[in-house]
Amino acid sequence: MKYIEVDEELYRHIASKTEHIGESASDILRRILGLRVDSIAQTEPETISHPSLEVNKDVIEAAVEPIEEQVNPTSDFIGLIDADLLAAQKGAVGRFLFILDTVYQSSNSQFQQVLQIQGRDRLYFATSKDALLKASKSANPKEIGKSGFWVTTNNNTAKKRTILSEVLTQFGTDEEQVAAITSKI
Repeated sequence: MKYIEVDEELYRHIASKTEHIGESASDILRRILGLRVDSIAQTEPETISHPSLEVNKDVIEAAVEPIEEQVNPTSDFIGLIDADLLAAQKGAVGRFLFILDTVYQSSNSQFQQVLQIQGRDRLYFATSKDALLKASKSANPKEIGKSGFWVTTNNNTAKKRTILSEVLTQFGTDEEQVAAITSKI
């Protein structure tokens, strides 16, 4: 598999054409270009170089305790989401924040693992508004409830669904529930 870089506008256009959770960029482009969308066995690269993101690992290890692989006892989030309160939220951003807050409320001791979810050149979660604004002036950071965690909200709805999907997957939520929950944004 080959990797290419695309600008933000093109990325948003491709992401806006997503038809289902988990659809790869290759599948989206194949569909848009009229090429076969059959499942093609993809091999993951051994490593992906991100020179702009490379940092001194010794500094990070000294500053941050290693995050152990965690299994969350509450991965059935669909039962925790109050449908009436969710429906009362203002727009996609409100629903996005409400669902993230529900995940936080049920797993607050493990919620820090969302900080690992990042785009290639994008920071989605942080522990301060300033950290998100430093990474992107247009981030439009919002606090997730009263959690002390902040999330970028200027993404389109498809990207919000993708971010939420990654959060739920990290917490062990099965694919069917992920799809049901993210469709509520």
